[in-house]
Amino acid sequence: MIGFLVAGLVIGALARLIVPGKQRLGILATLALGLVGSLIGGLIAQFFGTGSIWELNVLGFVLAVVAAVLLIGVAESVAGRNTRSVRR
Repeated sequence: MIGFLVAGLVIGALARLIVPGKQRLGILATLALGLVGSLIGGLIAQFFGTGSIWELNVLGFVLAVVAAVLLIGVAESVAGRNTRSVRR
């Protein structure tokens, strides 16, 4: 379980480095999006037959980072909409 949390944090951190610009997400949001991204990437990799969702493999890791990048982009757009409506 601790390894899963660390992997989610690493995947979330890599995704934040890939997404351009400054993100307004905290460490817990990064961890949560990294965990969700790793689950999505693991499920897609398992669908392609590269192994179990709980196994560490290259395709699952790459897909997890891609999923986390997409999730961070969505979270930033939602957070950006909320802050703009508050400022008016």
